[in-house]
Amino acid sequence: MKRMGKSILIVLVLLSLSPGSIPAVGQAETPEAEAKPFNIAIFVPGVVAGSPIYEQMVEGTQKAADEHTNVSVKVLEAGFNQAEWEEKMTSLAATGEYDLIVTSNPAMPFVSMPVAEKFPDQKWLNLDGYLDGNPQFATLLYNQMEMTYMDGYLGALVSTSKMNGANAVLKAGMVVAQEYPALTKLMKPGFEMGLKAVNPGFTLDYRVVGNWYDANKAADLANSMIDAGADVILTIAGGANQGVIKACQERGKYVLLVDANDYKAAPGTVVGCAVLNQSKAAYERVKMAIDGTLTYGRAEIVHTKDGYVDFADDDPLYINNVPEDIRAKMGELLKQMRSGDFHLEPPKL
Repeated sequence: MKRMGKSILIVLVLLSLSPGSIPAVGQAETPEAEAKPFNIAIFVPGVVAGSPIYEQMVEGTQKAADEHTNVSVKVLEAGFNQAEWEEKMTSLAATGEYDLIVTSNPAMPFVSMPVAEKFPDQKWLNLDGYLDGNPQFATLLYNQMEMTYMDGYLGALVSTSKMNGANAVLKAGMVVAQEYPALTKLMKPGFEMGLKAVNPGFTLDYRVVGNWYDANKAADLANSMIDAGADVILTIAGGANQGVIKACQERGKYVLLVDANDYKAAPGTVVGCAVLNQSKAAYERVKMAIDGTLTYGRAEIVHTKDGYVDFADDDPLYINNVPEDIRAKMGELLKQMRSGDFHLEPPKL
């Protein structure tokens, strides 16, 4: 009778429990709590379509987000008018909805800093930018001295070749949207070093558009350079690049690009593309941010030997439009840079 009483008591206790509280055989007693939502905003200082570097940023960020069920991504295209970027960034941060704002452009740390002062809890990941010591920012800068050195080296080889449009004047052009530390301390010196590595007599014709979108002004600058003897021009001017490309197409001269493989913009006119692996950088750093391991307040610089900076030498539009002897010399340089045997140490910004 005592045994029967104990059995009845056990049954009554079990019946008093809610069905969900009785674990099934082999089931964990305490289910794992759902992860806290992590919201990401991508601030594009321009538009995504037709901007390979921004396409890579979105691609890499979304790839990292897709590996987590609790992460959402929203893309904001801010357009090419830089005067509007700070206001649009302010509106984005003011929502308080985003754990991380991802952006890319050397100018963006300086655009975002006044916004950060108003919203001290907001965090930023700025790719292709440099800002050291601010605890709200994690920045990653590519070794753009190495990037433009590649273009300079190729540009000098093209300029001193027998290619149509090349002339005897040892002069190359460089059109930029605006000046900022990475450009004046890394990109411009790197390009000049690459030119002079082929022939120390090269001079650089350097012009500033003043914004990232005025293609007509960029075309005027390019035509002026061509009139002065430049037969190859590096353009780092965002949407204004189209003006340089058009001028060189019409005049039978050559264009060098940075950031992404864009030979298709003008096959035969665009002869060199130094590239950044922004999709890799975005994926890795956003994943770290989600996991809580991204270090803020530190400016990181990555190099060719790390796989983040390179040159698009396997594209058929490069292979078919640049003579074999030039490609062979360029190939030797790239082999040394990719292995780390040849390395340029950027100065402190």
